[in-house]
Amino acid sequence: MIDKTFNPKDVENRLYEAWETQTAFAAHVDGTGAPYTIMMPPPNVTGSLHMGHGLNMTLQDVLTRFQRMRGRDALWQPGSDHAGIATQMVVERNLAAENVDRRDIGRDAFIEKVWEWKAHSGGTIVEQLKRLGASPDWARERFTMDEGLSKAVRTVFVQLYKEGLIYKDQRLVNWDPKFETAISDLEVQQIEKNGNLWHFRYPVEGEPDRYLVVATTRPETMLGDTGVAVHPDDPRYADLIGKHAILPLVGRRLKIVADEYADPEKGTGAVKMTPAHDFNDFEVGRRHDLELINIFDRKARVNENAPEAFRGMDRFEARKKVVEMMEAEGLLETIEDHVHMVPHGDRSGVPIEPFLTEQWYCDAKTLAKPAIEAVETGKTKFVPQNWEKTYFAWMRDIQPWCISRQLWWGHQIPAWYGPDGETFVEMTEEEAAAAAEAHYGKAVALTRDEDVLDTWFSSALWPFSTLGWPEKAPEVARYYPGDVLITGFDIIFFWVARMMMMGLHFMKDVPFHTVYIHALVRDEKGQKMSKSKGNVLDPLELIDEYGADATRFTLIALAAQGRDIKMSKDRIAGYRNFATKLWNAARFCEMNEAVFPGAFDPAAADQTVNRWIAGEVAKTEREVREALDAYRFDAAANALYHFIWGTFCDWYLEFSKPILNGEDAAAIAETRQAMGWALDQILLMLHPFMPFITEELWATLAAEKGRDRMAVLESWPDYGFAPDTEAADELNWLVSLITEIRSVRSDMNVPAGAMIPLQVAGATDGTKARLDRHAPLIKRLARIETISPVDAVSSGAIQTVLGEATLGLPLADVIDLKAEQSRLQKEISKQENEIAKIDKKLSNQGFLAKAPEEVVEENRERRAEAEDVRAKLQGALERLKQAG
Repeated sequence: MIDKTFNPKDVENRLYEAWETQTAFAAHVDGTGAPYTIMMPPPNVTGSLHMGHGLNMTLQDVLTRFQRMRGRDALWQPGSDHAGIATQMVVERNLAAENVDRRDIGRDAFIEKVWEWKAHSGGTIVEQLKRLGASPDWARERFTMDEGLSKAVRTVFVQLYKEGLIYKDQRLVNWDPKFETAISDLEVQQIEKNGNLWHFRYPVEGEPDRYLVVATTRPETMLGDTGVAVHPDDPRYADLIGKHAILPLVGRRLKIVADEYADPEKGTGAVKMTPAHDFNDFEVGRRHDLELINIFDRKARVNENAPEAFRGMDRFEARKKVVEMMEAEGLLETIEDHVHMVPHGDRSGVPIEPFLTEQWYCDAKTLAKPAIEAVETGKTKFVPQNWEKTYFAWMRDIQPWCISRQLWWGHQIPAWYGPDGETFVEMTEEEAAAAAEAHYGKAVALTRDEDVLDTWFSSALWPFSTLGWPEKAPEVARYYPGDVLITGFDIIFFWVARMMMMGLHFMKDVPFHTVYIHALVRDEKGQKMSKSKGNVLDPLELIDEYGADATRFTLIALAAQGRDIKMSKDRIAGYRNFATKLWNAARFCEMNEAVFPGAFDPAAADQTVNRWIAGEVAKTEREVREALDAYRFDAAANALYHFIWGTFCDWYLEFSKPILNGEDAAAIAETRQAMGWALDQILLMLHPFMPFITEELWATLAAEKGRDRMAVLESWPDYGFAPDTEAADELNWLVSLITEIRSVRSDMNVPAGAMIPLQVAGATDGTKARLDRHAPLIKRLARIETISPVDAVSSGAIQTVLGEATLGLPLADVIDLKAEQSRLQKEISKQENEIAKIDKKLSNQGFLAKAPEEVVEENRERRAEAEDVRAKLQGALERLKQAG
């Protein structure tokens, strides 16, 4: 017996445990179904579920459940990422609370502490994903630091090194002085700061009283200047190109070079060059062979390469002293207030420093060529397609990939150094020792490289390392390449592109055929969620309040391709109401013994309404299937929503009541079977979207239906009958008629309880026959007193058109027509004023230039909504005028 209400908290944990007990999520490497593979983007082991995860994982779960029901051998490969810097930071913070520094206990002991932390706290996000209803094959869960993946990482590193695609080089990196490591661009957060722009005067060598004025936001870096750049076509400096300026405070000669990087329209047109501490200056320096002088140590303190007066100073202390000394020497021209973006380490919170250091690099340009070609030729497609442009832009301008990090937690680089610095890269220390002995002719002591690999290096191998590579595992042959990757746009380069490069190089095939890029989840106003704004929605809190199904369905229904999601509690509450609507519909079916106890053959149904609902079920199944195949998640969800709420609950159940309450035993039996059959189809089609409520209803009705399989194990519907077009035409006409009458009643403020006459002019014999057949339903559902075929509708009747017929609703005795005209006119004026107000704002170039994109978009949407309301009101007013 179905309970009176559906309480998600009572069923979600119980059902999830039942699914796991049934091994319902398992892939079967020796199975007969065609394989279907999705690689879960591995969340950080330190992570906690946020709305981005919620969207990403829900979309993957929908596809996995859908394909599993279609008979595919679906592998949704789960796992988590060791998250080098994030995890090390968490464990260091825990140690600091005990007044312990990692350097005090040493590397091996610290790594033991990290593993202890992972065992205790590292599975948090897995349990959170289960609460969302995610159905990956948990038995196959991997971790980027487990032994199998570690072997894959070593294998790839060694092979790429021996192929000349991994090497050491001195280049600039993003350096985090707090953690004393290089970090990736993705780990750099740009923060707007109120700063200054200092203008310094650099004397021109041999020309007393002539200076080059340069500007900088980082005065301390001038201590490492080795040149000044001017534009080759700037006439102000044409005579200085090739000459030198003198660096104040240091006395170094600075070569004046011509380079198009210098913008004649910006500032004075002369730019100081610090190749060891600025990425753009580094490239200019390479073009003109400028010296690279690193003036900082690993903690961003001034080192021995600067004048003695500055050595040992923190960079910001040095900044103040540089400005003081430049001013004392009369070389500080001016100071401007300057608002600018300052790069910070997203974990440490301190400004990062472009830092010249020797690191390990991967020749990304060589590896990128096949990855570019794979997308150009369509082997891998992006959805939406416009993200291909982003992919190409990054890949065609790709730089060497810095793959080393100065951390302890991560994949330690398999490189060892001999007494003279000779490098030996091998799978194991034993193999390195053997290679060294062959090189030196004797056994020597080796020192291992202390650096670890960038987290993205191991993540790049995820599509095949998780399957057992480099071993010849059957999973590799069966599940690689994958079908689709679902991810956010922010890691197209950091992860998607690198998986493409590694997959093609080592597996000789793309890692996935489709990359679906989902949008951002924003707040209800379209603003980005952030703790500082206080607008963050926690998916776990939403699940507690509304249930997993409503939370999931909201994300799916709003997941339109290329459009950010505006998430609000009101929307989730709306879809919770949808779940309640389904629950109550199932209770209605059960109370009317419509639980499909036997076979229902849609083609053999006698009742028009039953043939109609069967056709609508088949139509909905096709719409959902085609939408999911095209990754139009919102279209699939909305097709189900409109069918279940509208077609099934609002119309079919209402149309069926007279039959169920009638005397025709055969019609009653058929309608019970049809209703139960339709409910079954709903539960199956909705299951990938709302797995908990559908499974609970399926299980509750199981005994009455004589079945013992869970919904999660059932097959996706496959209908072998042709929908009855005549039944569809007739019942859809009936729906349209009642809807049109209800719309007029609403527009004209007709009291809900008022019974009104209906006049029908110009109707064909077929329409008249339909009116006769369905008169009781029309009268009950549209609140109609009489139905009268007429030659012409009476004067004063509100008119509307349906097909060939004109409908007339005489309302003079029910409402005050003049008062309604006045009301509608006021409402129209109100909407027009709102439209004019928004138009004024949107035509203001100042507003468009300053307002955030989401605010502009919100105004456009409000205008469109106001225009829709105005048009509807105008239509109602025109009908009233025509009647009056």
